[in-house]
Amino acid sequence: MQIQNDTICALATPAGGAIGIIRLSGPDAISITSLLFSRNITDAPANSIKYGILRNLSGEEIDDVLVSIFRAPHSYTGEDSVEISCHGSRYILNQAVHALIEAGARQALPGEYTQRAYLNGKMDLSQAEAVADLIAASNRATHKLALSQLKGHFSSELSTLRDQLLKMTSLLELELDFSDHEELEFADRSDLRQLAEKIDNRITTLAHSFETGNALKQGIAVAIIGKTNVGKSTLLNRLLHEEKAIVSDIDGTTRDVIEDTTIIQGITFRFIDTAGIRHTDDTIERLGIERTYQKLEEASIILWLIDAQPTSDEQSDIAERCKDKQLIIIQNKIDKVSTPYDITIPHAAYIQISAKQGEHLDSLEHELYTVADIPEINENSIIVTSARHYEALVHAKETIERVIEGMDMDLSGDLLAEDLRICLEQLAEITGGQITPQETLNNIFKHFCVGK
Repeated sequence: MQIQNDTICALATPAGGAIGIIRLSGPDAISITSLLFSRNITDAPANSIKYGILRNLSGEEIDDVLVSIFRAPHSYTGEDSVEISCHGSRYILNQAVHALIEAGARQALPGEYTQRAYLNGKMDLSQAEAVADLIAASNRATHKLALSQLKGHFSSELSTLRDQLLKMTSLLELELDFSDHEELEFADRSDLRQLAEKIDNRITTLAHSFETGNALKQGIAVAIIGKTNVGKSTLLNRLLHEEKAIVSDIDGTTRDVIEDTTIIQGITFRFIDTAGIRHTDDTIERLGIERTYQKLEEASIILWLIDAQPTSDEQSDIAERCKDKQLIIIQNKIDKVSTPYDITIPHAAYIQISAKQGEHLDSLEHELYTVADIPEINENSIIVTSARHYEALVHAKETIERVIEGMDMDLSGDLLAEDLRICLEQLAEITGGQITPQETLNNIFKHFCVGK
């Protein structure tokens, strides 16, 4: 894949702050900046900072600036790079970028700096994607996962798997090269099968981690269900710490699904307030109730809010609908009735609160975090958060399992080696270890912000 040889520029910070940074990268980054700068920096040493005045080609002063110089390959992109720090005025920044473009640079595309870093070997594709995840991190867990991936822990894990696959492939192909010498055996099938199972188990673990990683990234879905006027909207507002939902004593006030997120102990939870469950002839409210059941299917945690003793039929219905989910039964309005109700649903947590008075909400938040069952996250954690990575792992798992089945069927080494090569290619798609299609690269980097 050919790397473009032009020089790009873009804002690296939003306009309007105290300080703004403009980034240039490419073969003429230093010479273009020097053309507009009051000091000649063409021979300036790498990793140095110079103070001076930035002017346009007409000689009009734009601002007093600091210019940081980075020389290839020791820069973010692996190219000659410059960062110009000036005042954060939108006008000043626009004038500076316009002057740089007039001097020979062009406006960078979204994610082009990181794309160049990848193409120049400064990081692999999974690390490049981690840059976007780090920028978008909204809680402690996603921040740590992005840092882990950016530092190459996921890449290192994949590298170990590739080394093991290469070992298997090499032994099988060596056996094929000496197939006319029956007395020689390079690949003990029982040992290779054990290694294949070990690889399969690790790929399976990584693929299964996507469920957790996706939940952490998107927010763990929590549906609040219950009868009308039981306090669902009040509870939502309490959990979100804002008046998100309309609260009224009138039955059926919530007729559609309301969603929003909040962070509990460093984890994002996505709460879904649903229409009250009851029999109604109101067409719009009935549609809202249908959506309640749809959201119940999507959620991994269900908060069943009650303010009266539920019947055995109601309990059976909830138990059936939530049999594959974490269920927390919440007795609301304990400021009026504090005696616990008789609940026969097994394995369900039971908490008493007063949403209106804000009583015991800390206990509810603690229970939510507990039932979410999030593994301990640190900067060394390897949890898959990308759907692209998950898809590649699933295909790799199918292929390595085909290798195991082939060994059990005593297939020839050439067939096994071919499947192993396919498995290697599928893992390489994650890090970009093979030639990655331009369409894939464009799809990945188009979601980056300009300047990164």
